[in-house]
Formats: sequence, structure tokens, C-alpha cells
Amino acid sequence: MIDKNLTEEDVKFRYISPAIEAKGWTKDSIFMEQRVKFTDGKINLHGNFVHREKPKFADYILYINKATPIAIIEDANHSVSHGLQQAMEYAKMLDVKFAFSSNGEGFAMHDFLTGEEQIFGLDEFPTRDELIARYKREINDGDGLSEKEEAVINQPFCTGQNIFPPRYYQRNAVNRTVDFIARGQDRVLLVMATGTGKTYTAFQIIWRLLKSGLNNKVLYLADRNILVDQSIQQDFRPLEKDIHKIDYSKDKDKPEELLAYKVYFALYQQLIGQNGAKNYEELFPNPEYFDLVIVDECHRGSAKDDSSWRTILDYFSSATHIGMTATPKETRYQSSISYFGEPVYTYSLKNGIDDGFLAPFKVINITTNIGDEWRPLKGQTDIYGNVIEDRIYNNSDYDYNIVIEDRHREVAEEITKYLKSTDRMAKTIVFCANEDHAELMRVALTNANADMCKNNPDYVVRITGSDEYGKGKLDYFISVSSKYPVIATTSKLLSTGVDCKMVKLIVLDQQIGSMTEFKQIIGRGTRLRPNEGKLSFSVMDFRNVTRLFADHDWDGPVEIDPNYPPQPSVCPVCGQSPCVCPPTEPKPCHVCGQIPCVCEQPPKQLKPVVDKDGCSVKVINKVVSVYDTNGKLLRTESITDYTKKNIVDTYATIETFTSRWKELKKKGEMAEMLKEVGIDLSALKHEQGMDDVDDFDFICHIAYGKKTLTRRERAEQVKKRDVFSKYGEMAQAVLVALLDKYMNEGISELENLSVLKNDPFRQIGSPATIAKLFGGKDGYLEAVNELKELIYNVA
Repeated sequence: MIDKNLTEEDVKFRYISPAIEAKGWTKDSIFMEQRVKFTDGKINLHGNFVHREKPKFADYILYINKATPIAIIEDANHSVSHGLQQAMEYAKMLDVKFAFSSNGEGFAMHDFLTGEEQIFGLDEFPTRDELIARYKREINDGDGLSEKEEAVINQPFCTGQNIFPPRYYQRNAVNRTVDFIARGQDRVLLVMATGTGKTYTAFQIIWRLLKSGLNNKVLYLADRNILVDQSIQQDFRPLEKDIHKIDYSKDKDKPEELLAYKVYFALYQQLIGQNGAKNYEELFPNPEYFDLVIVDECHRGSAKDDSSWRTILDYFSSATHIGMTATPKETRYQSSISYFGEPVYTYSLKNGIDDGFLAPFKVINITTNIGDEWRPLKGQTDIYGNVIEDRIYNNSDYDYNIVIEDRHREVAEEITKYLKSTDRMAKTIVFCANEDHAELMRVALTNANADMCKNNPDYVVRITGSDEYGKGKLDYFISVSSKYPVIATTSKLLSTGVDCKMVKLIVLDQQIGSMTEFKQIIGRGTRLRPNEGKLSFSVMDFRNVTRLFADHDWDGPVEIDPNYPPQPSVCPVCGQSPCVCPPTEPKPCHVCGQIPCVCEQPPKQLKPVVDKDGCSVKVINKVVSVYDTNGKLLRTESITDYTKKNIVDTYATIETFTSRWKELKKKGEMAEMLKEVGIDLSALKHEQGMDDVDDFDFICHIAYGKKTLTRRERAEQVKKRDVFSKYGEMAQAVLVALLDKYMNEGISELENLSVLKNDPFRQIGSPATIAKLFGGKDGYLEAVNELKELIYNVA
């Protein structure tokens, strides 16, 4: 029997580790790792406080090789099988086939390949060769491994000085994909949330397939230059000598040089050509040239059956096709799953936030006085003198059908107010209705932030498809090291595919009807950068777009739309589909009598533009919401309401709070207690412009509605009293200096003896010398306590 007083670490060291190592699973080789951290720990938002939970650790992970884990072992301090369920949970996350638990007396095992469990002695743990042989025998429903599967399993990941090892889910995605391809599956779908490293995963897939010899020629398809260029310059750098970016105008005249590479990056547009010219046939006359085609962001054009982009995939149909996306598009008109098949691996936004690899967020819903309804007065005209159509306008109309100038100002000022209360240099994306609206918002934000734009005019930049200046600033905006631009106004360009690592604020000021687009936009903020201070982000919603969080499809399973594919319409005349009716002769215009009509068309009507005199806009409500990883609403609150609730729940009246405050030997303890429930007093005071208010006054103001006094006002009232006369001149100088410290920096300065080591006290003498002025240390502390009582006795 094991000594029950031994710690878990002792049991592992004395019993479990020796039993495993004796069977060939040595920790000095690549076949075993101990105490393996495989998540970073979920980041939680409480009030205005952010904290991270503990990460998940596996006690032992056993490997076939560094690329392929095979088993997990968890220790238990009760029965042999007590830790087996946790081991099984971790095994499912890590995609391993054998889970073990041990209490140091024996082992319990669950075999995911057969569903069987067994318990055996400490000296009966399977050897490395035995467990690997069992894995190879039982895999594929007992059919074992093929030669191709053996080849990819034995091929390690690409590693190097500047290449980080794959996270557990990236390893799962790579292993699942190469396994499926080795088994002969020619269509593969990978679903990975924005910010979880799809491109890095694609690189490791290609690396292992090339190095194992399963593939020799790879085509990587995307629809935006930035997606291609980012991939080549960053994740695919180890393959730079084997990579070529296709440029039809240059490559068409150099066919031999074109065929000298292994990995080809191409835009759909380059391969299709003008008017559907099929450049891909000219560049690659052999349709079997590629072994593998990877489609980045496959939810876009290639998901449609009749897309011109799909013709490229049809031409290279003999290759294996991998679709990669964060948001598979499943509508009645298009389907990623119908083409690529069910996802071989899914790592969702929920998974990423729960594991601590993606940033959580809060939502600030903002309502204006015209959000739901604005109606012009009878006969009201716009700035052009045109009468505005008399109807009710709302968020679905603003900047789409009518322009309300004062709304731009109010939105810009609300964004600026938030940045001023948090971080003026926080990267911000403002999603606008269209490119014109993006320009109007750029101007409004520039005016609201004139002080920042005076220092650098690129503080606010419009980055849209038609704005060459803005597009030229895109690389600077997404760069971690570049400060400017800070705020980018956009329409669609930044909604997907752009790696915006440091974005801390996403502003929604456009209508979004598509769940796919909504999740892509939210994904712009999910990247974590702890070293640069980014652990969460905020979504500011001016159009109630975040109602989509309530949609059951927010982060649920991906399913084919039941109406896909759409049924062909039947002609009401001939009853056929497609219609076989003879073509009808075009009729002359009833005005000009010509075919086609040559009548002069009236000029396009400009959208009504209403100035401030015609419609004044104000924010009338602001609600802060926090959602869980399923998109479910956890709580709706303002930070002040959250703080008030927590304080009042503990101290029902101001009298009970004041009594507790007086009992505290160190007043700073109250701030620490509030931090435990997610309230950062100093941050909240800063947000409300009350940095100069004492914690006591601020809490009484927030929780009980009391009027505040500044620290200066409290200190000055103490100085007016004749309370220091019982001390000598030097001691009085010390107390006055302590009051000044309190006035400028807070009560914690009085409570810390180390304050005496700094100026102006250092000029009076050492801490010991100062204490003697009060008859010793106890006398000094008694004087400080008396001073604190005087400070808080001020009415």
C-alpha cells in the first residue's frame, strides 16, 4: 500500500515515473513529457478587471514521435481508476487513443479504439513497442495503417529557432488532415476560428506532405493579395526557396521557370483572367499537375456551385482539395460541406476562448435618440433643398438611404470618449455602412481627436478598397510595432483575412445580416498579445448588431441548409426546367419607339443629407454586456452598477460600510478585496475622471450616492485644525509631508513605512531618525493612525 501522506508529486516520482520509464518511455527521449501545459487558461472579464484561470496540465504524455502523441496518464490520489475520467477528457482534447490513470499501486486504461477498459499492476504497463503495435493494429477499425499513413506519421513537424511548436489543437488539425489524405480522402474541410493559426496549420500540413513524399506540387488559393503576401512572408518562410507567387503577365512567357517550384500561391483572379479567360489552363496545361490544392477562406467564392472560382477546382479535380475557414458558409445557395465534406477537425471561437488562446470581449450597446425612429417634419428639406420623404427612418436607413450628419459627430465623440477613458492608442476598427460613410466617419473622428491628429495626421485613416492612400497604410495598421494609424474606418476590406493582432476596439456601425460576416468581424479582435498588454477587447455596437449573439447558430455545429441545393424553378408557360419556350422578340420603348430604349435617363437621386439643425443626435443609453463562449448573455450591466451591486450586497448601508472601513488597519485592503470580485477601483476612477478622489469617497458615491470630496479637500481641512501642536517642529513637518503624499497619491502612501525612504522625508533623516521624533516606531505608527482618523472624520 502507498503511504497516504505522500503528495501527488511524491507518488509520481517514487512509483509512476519509474514504472513508465522501465518500459522504454524515457523522459530524456522524445517519447515522454511530464507536466505538459496544453492550454493557457481562460481569461475572464469581471467588471473592469481581467484575470486568467489556471491552465490545463497533463501529468504525462507519451508519443510515437514528436508529431504523434499516443497516450495520456493522469495520477490519482484515491483508487487506481479515480483519475481515468479526467485522463479521458484530456485525451479527447489532445486526440490521443489511450488514457491511463494511476495512484502508484497500478494502472487503469481506457482504449478509445476499442472502447475497452482494464486495470493492471504497476509493473504491467505496456512497453513503447507494445503500445505502438497495439495502436497500429487497432486503428482504422482494425484494418491497421497503410504505407502512406506510416509515412506521414513518421514525418515530424517543421521546427526551428523562429518556428513555434504547434499548440495541441493545431497538431490535431494537422494530424487529422494528413491522416485523412493518406487514407485517400480527396476532399478535406478544416474549421478553425479566426486567430487560431489557420495559415500556420496549412504550412505544417504542406511541410509534412512534401517531406513524406505524399505530395510534390501544391497550389494555395486565396482571393486577396494581403492573404497571400502575409502567408509567404510569415508562416511559409521555411519554404521560401520552393515558393512562387503566380503572376500571369510574367509567368505566361516563362513556362519552364514556372514549373520549377513546389508550392504555388495564387489569387483566383490571376488564374481566371479577364472575362473568364481561364489563365490556369494556359499556365498549367496538365490538369493533373498539382497533388494538393488548399483553398483559404473557402466560405467565399469557391463555396458556390456556379462560381467562376469553382472552375479552377474543377480543372484540378485530380488533386486533393483542402478547404480552410473560420466560418463555413451554409445557405440554400452555397455549401462548404457539400463540396469538401464534413469538417475533419473543428476548433471554434468557444474552444479558443475557453482554452485561453483567444481574447474574450465585452459588448457596449449604445442607443441614440434616433436609433429606432426618426421622422422628418412636414415639408422638411435636406441640405440640398429637397423635401425628405415622409416616413420613419431607423438604424437600417442611416448612411444607406439617408445621411444624418450629427449622428456621425455623436458616434465619433462616443468612440473618442471611450478611448480617452481607456487608451488613446488602442487600435480601433470602425465598420461603416459603405465607403462614403467610412470617409464621413474619418472626418468626424479626426475632428473629435484633433489633439492626436495634430501630432500625427495618420491617427485616423480610411482603409477601403478604393482608397489607395488608406490601403498603403494597412500594413502599418496591422503591425504590432507601428503606432499609427490608430483608428481605421472601413466598410468590408478589414472584415476578414487581415491579421489585426492589436485591435482592442471594434465599432459596429453597419447593418450585418450574415452570421458568417458577423463572426468574421468579431474575429478581428480575438488575437491575444499578452506581452503588449492585450488580454481582451471591446465591441461597441451602434446598430444593435450584437443581437446575433442570441442566434442559435452563433457557435453551434455546422450543418448543411435543409433547402440546399435550391430547387430549379419551373417555367409557368412550358412547365419545363430550364425553360424551353422560344425567345420572345424585344418590344420597342413606348416613349421613343427604339430597341433598345434611347430615352434620356433622369439623374440618379442623391441620398438626403440632414444637418444638425434638421436632426440633433444624442446618446440616451449605454449598456455593457458580457457573453459566455456559447454567445449566451451572462450579465448586462454598467461597470458602476456592477460595482454598486457587489458593495451593497456586502455592506447593505453606508453605516455598515463606514464601520468596516474604520476597522481596517490598512485601507488599501478594501481595494484588494474588491479586485477579487473583478473591480479595479483605480481603473474605474480613471474612467470617470475621479483620479483625485479617495477610495472611501468614491465607493460611497458609487454605492450610496454620496457627494465626493477630493483628497486635496480632505487634506486641507485637516491642515486647518490645530492637531499637530503636540508634536515638535520636525515631527509636524513629517505629518504635513505625509498629508501631501496622501493628497497626491492616496492613503496607501501613509500606510507604507518605505515612504520614509523617499523625498522629502529623506532630507529630514533616516526612517529610524524620523521614528525617534515620535518617541520610536510605535509612536510614529500611532501618529499615522491618528492622522488617518482625522482624514476620514472630515464631513
